[in-house]
Amino acid sequence: MASKEEISRIRTKLIFTAVLKFYSLESNKFSGEAEENDIKSLLKFDDQTSQAVKNIEFFWFLMTKWVVFVERFPTDPGSCFEALKELNTELTTKSVLKGDGFKPSEADVIVFAAIHSVVIGLSKSDKEKLPHVMRWMDYIQNRVDFGDLFEKISIEKAKFEPQGAKAADQVEVESDAKKPVQSTKAADKPEAELKTKKNDTAVGLIRKAWKHPSADSLLVEEIDVGEAKLRQVVSGLAKYCSPEQLTNRHVVLITNVKPGKLRDVMSEGLVLCASDENHTVVEPLLPPEGAKPGERVSFAGIDGKPEDVLNPKKKQLDKITPQLFTDEKGIATFNGIPFMTSAGPCTSSIPNASIK
Repeated sequence: MASKEEISRIRTKLIFTAVLKFYSLESNKFSGEAEENDIKSLLKFDDQTSQAVKNIEFFWFLMTKWVVFVERFPTDPGSCFEALKELNTELTTKSVLKGDGFKPSEADVIVFAAIHSVVIGLSKSDKEKLPHVMRWMDYIQNRVDFGDLFEKISIEKAKFEPQGAKAADQVEVESDAKKPVQSTKAADKPEAELKTKKNDTAVGLIRKAWKHPSADSLLVEEIDVGEAKLRQVVSGLAKYCSPEQLTNRHVVLITNVKPGKLRDVMSEGLVLCASDENHTVVEPLLPPEGAKPGERVSFAGIDGKPEDVLNPKKKQLDKITPQLFTDEKGIATFNGIPFMTSAGPCTSSIPNASIK
């Protein structure tokens, strides 16, 4: 069994190699054996690589707290899990560890490299206790080209599920005096069976947009959501966007609302938009670059298969929208959980906005 010192040395060299790949640097030469088992002791390049690293300001990240996190990351499994729980808390409101919120940084790379061997060996139950770490690990492994340096971690994707709907629906059943037996059965069902109101949120690409023929405040869009046929959606965006501005724009939409006509024009979805407090600035949510039309938006820790069509009579969207908002960085969230795609979070230029 490897000693703690050997594990630390192997981990540090793995981190070093991962950062070189992050910068697309082929050299992996060291000027000699490291005397200490920390990252700084291994940053001794040949002249050519040293100059390349200097040109891209590689050394800034050495002063961040994440280098300290990596150097102190334990080697025994029990302590490792406690450290991962702290990281999970840190990632609750973040998509990446450092930077503009959307692009992986050197800090993300070194932490990913340091914890990969531990995370990949976690049991399913332990992974479920670290939803934000798992979401972040999946994001980094799909965004950064590590080549064959790391084995791919298999992660179950989460689906959008309005958690508040279960309790609200149970109240509806219990308040129906004509159906007391149904109320008792609903209360006895397992929690998972009561989670029946589930939205299907996806990335879409607007192929064409035009003004509604009989409503000045409405626009009509044809949206690619990865299906054989484009979806037609009517949106109240005419005051805020022109058809030209929407054409070829990626958006986020709920695809399983019940189709219906708005001023005699069929609509087959709901484009989600962020709005400021006074409703003077409104814009569609923006998926990250690299997200594909039809890709489902996931929410860490929320699982379940979406319903085919939501029931409008239950006013399910009215129960969900109060929990939709952008955070201070403009990241779209449901109940504080980021809208995530394989390419990163969905965003808006409007921070602290409501989403409808």
